[in-house]
Amino acid sequence: MQSVGSTAVSNSPRVLRGRSKAPVFVLGCPRSGTTLLYHMLLSAGNFVVYRSESQVFNLLDSRFRDLGKSRNKRKLLTAWGDSALFSRTGLDVAQVESEVMEKCQNAGDFLRIVMEAMAKKQGVERWADCTPEHLLFLQRIKETIPDALVVHIIRDGRDVALSLAKQKWIRPFPWDRGLDLLVAALYWEWIVKRGQEGAKFLGSDYCEVRYEKLVENPKNTLAQLGAFIGQELDYDRIEQVGIGSVSEPNSSFRNESELGKFHPVARWKAALSEDRLRDLECLVGDTLSNLGYERITSESDTPNRGALKRMRAQYRAYFNGKWILKTKTPLGRVFGFRDLSWV
Repeated sequence: MQSVGSTAVSNSPRVLRGRSKAPVFVLGCPRSGTTLLYHMLLSAGNFVVYRSESQVFNLLDSRFRDLGKSRNKRKLLTAWGDSALFSRTGLDVAQVESEVMEKCQNAGDFLRIVMEAMAKKQGVERWADCTPEHLLFLQRIKETIPDALVVHIIRDGRDVALSLAKQKWIRPFPWDRGLDLLVAALYWEWIVKRGQEGAKFLGSDYCEVRYEKLVENPKNTLAQLGAFIGQELDYDRIEQVGIGSVSEPNSSFRNESELGKFHPVARWKAALSEDRLRDLECLVGDTLSNLGYERITSESDTPNRGALKRMRAQYRAYFNGKWILKTKTPLGRVFGFRDLSWV
């Protein structure tokens, strides 16, 4: 694992709690192992068991904005109370309503109030969040939850692209139909880099975990992570409790589990043809190398590298533009204004 960034500065009046009770955000590109690591923390004990993504910073914050206004807090409580995000908490709205109305000023306050209410009900001392897209909101998280610890789990982009393409979560432009794998790889590169850039605001409260090390050497990896979050992570206990994907892999390739051939590390070696691998590495090979993943092909051997570079520039501009519209303009309310019953 690696700590990244400079020391974060906060003007919040809140007294920062000890690291052993601080909230932990397990974030990363989708299909990178966020759910697995999150369920490992829950299985370790003393964490709120909430089997869902909170969607607070990527969805609720953009929709309701200024929670210093009572009318926005009322709207938030109504929308949230009618959604699966609420039903999975095991709470009554009344258990958080008064504190939200009196003390909530922003999305971080709301998440803390809800999670601490669950912690009190479950008799535990801390909580965690695993909404992957929160990786894009690290500065906002740190501003509103100053004692937050962020764990960025990173997985080989070739395996992530395979999984994302299979799920069809990242859609290419109409003229790039059939290039789902390459577009997924570009999204992986974009969000990982955005996360690392955001880590500059977190200092020693940020660390990175490689998915491959977590899977292949869980005891040692969890021991290091435990030192970071201030809590012993006993792998034997984690396996015994076995919440969620600890005991049942959350894989896009479920047939592997059914056949007893579940090998989530370097799946791309058998799944990608030479041509597909060459094109993918032409697009994101430098990022793979910078993250410590071995590159197999050479960019000079890619005959269509000019077209691929133009494709890379187009999608980077698209991902950046969509993110800016959502977070920096009034159109963010349109992006965020969705019926929460689907989550």
